[in-house]
Amino acid sequence: MTKVLVLGVGNMLLTDDGVGVFAAQTLLQEEWPGNVRILEAGTFTHDIFYLFEGYDVVLVLDIVHCGGKPGTIYRLTEDELVKNENQRLSLHDIDLIDSLNMAELLHAKRPNLLVLGMEPENFTSWNIGLSSAVQARFEDFLTAARGEIRALAEM
Repeated sequence: MTKVLVLGVGNMLLTDDGVGVFAAQTLLQEEWPGNVRILEAGTFTHDIFYLFEGYDVVLVLDIVHCGGKPGTIYRLTEDELVKNENQRLSLHDIDLIDSLNMAELLHAKRPNLLVLGMEPENFTSWNIGLSSAVQARFEDFLTAARGEIRALAEM
């Protein structure tokens, strides 16, 4: 069975930037198979490379800047993030890829990176909670995350 690490990334104090953390908090309340681990990663993604050991897939939940309408949900592979500069995570994307590279240096196996992200409306204002556009799609984001986790865990 595929070992899956789900990371909720972002800053809950910056409105929509916290969508990944809010999603991880919700998902942590639910039952998951033993090969799935869900964590709130916050914003220190360059310090978490040691967590990747033993996992086949890292699913990141975060905001994504792709130029779409706020609340748009995206599914991106690491290749898509690296090759297409128009598809970027929040400020955490470079740190995550660097962390995967560091993990590869320390461990024999590098996990695959998959990102489930949402286009933010507001990620610069100090506010705990989501904008109305992102909040309106939050349940859809959770549904997509649950589907990805289940599909990955059953591989």
